[in-house]
Amino acid sequence: MKLLKTIPPPDEHEIIYRLTSSGAERKKGEELLFTRFAYFIKDGIYKHSLTYEEAFDLYSDTIISAIEKIVNGSFQGQSSLKTWLYSIFHNKYVDLIRKKTTNKNSVHRVIEIPDVLLQVSDQARTIIQELIAKTDYELLRQKLLQIGNNCKELLLYWAEGYSDKDIVDIMKYKTPDVVKTTRLRCLEKLKQLYHSA
Repeated sequence: MKLLKTIPPPDEHEIIYRLTSSGAERKKGEELLFTRFAYFIKDGIYKHSLTYEEAFDLYSDTIISAIEKIVNGSFQGQSSLKTWLYSIFHNKYVDLIRKKTTNKNSVHRVIEIPDVLLQVSDQARTIIQELIAKTDYELLRQKLLQIGNNCKELLLYWAEGYSDKDIVDIMKYKTPDVVKTTRLRCLEKLKQLYHSA
């Protein structure tokens, strides 16, 4: 017996259509997806006793993951967008709990200082640390050039201490939530570039 594909509700169909488009249509799809299921944040706070920050981060990660999967065709539509998103959100919650449990167990582990740093004078140690910082800065500068102007500009404003609300005004985003989601996506791109180096 052949399984019938579930037809998503009209608003979900529109979101999926926009996300698989490009330019302004895709950006609108991202905003619609983010706002449509934003109540997951409250669910995370009340049902799972998360802080607002934890729930928001889990939700943002869920949306970023969902956008990538919809765009690359991984979402088959065998369940509603809501059900599928909630399963991603729940899996990310489980990962967070595992991570917290692992971190609690590693509190008493000793971090070793590299032997080389122990064998040099304080002045030489400072110089070595400055060289490491310069190398890190140069690598960061190169990676920022690779992630695109919009991401680079947003991350630089954020690094300089501008709030999401300030960045809304400067870069003409719709809401601080959209800025935060975009920033998380840009940071994820940056992280992937570091791992591929």
